[in-house]
Amino acid sequence: MRSRDNKSVRKHKYLEWLDQQPEKSVIHVAFGTMTSASEQEARELAMGLEQSKQRFIWGHRDADKGNIFDEKVRKIKLPEGFEERVQDYGIIVRDWAPQVEILGHKSVGGFMSHCGWNSCIESLTMGVPIAAWPMHSDQAMNTVLITEVLKVGTSWKDMRKKVEELEENLRKSREEGGVAHLELDSFIAHTTRF
Repeated sequence: MRSRDNKSVRKHKYLEWLDQQPEKSVIHVAFGTMTSASEQEARELAMGLEQSKQRFIWGHRDADKGNIFDEKVRKIKLPEGFEERVQDYGIIVRDWAPQVEILGHKSVGGFMSHCGWNSCIESLTMGVPIAAWPMHSDQAMNTVLITEVLKVGTSWKDMRKKVEELEENLRKSREEGGVAHLELDSFIAHTTRF
């Protein structure tokens, strides 16, 4: 990477990792400097990323504390051995990372975000769709803008509603007279006719 005055500039280590990934294959997961996932949410997110085998770069750090004089530091632990198990397709960022450059990298295809205003603007500017997980303040309103007005993202609420509808349709299909039930009856009739 070169600066404007043509002097060589050292590339950030996370960007070097992204250079090794296929185009639009990585999801950037970050919840800003004012928000942290709870211990349970972080563990469940970690398990989901691990089981999905989805390439990811996760900004996993505690939110900046409002009281700098409070010596208690909350450290959210990930499942034991998580980082070792995902090292082939995921990277954990515990310190500052250049979010704009990450979102602008050709290998990044999605952004899981709290939908803080700055993160929304950065993601939209870089043309990256958002999986919204609003946590407080203006984030719910920003999520509506992203998912319902601009239609460049989805929210957990939307996905939860869709999966509940799918669950209901699948349940009905298994009932007598349902599509799956009729198909099973047809299969049994076909295989037992001999």
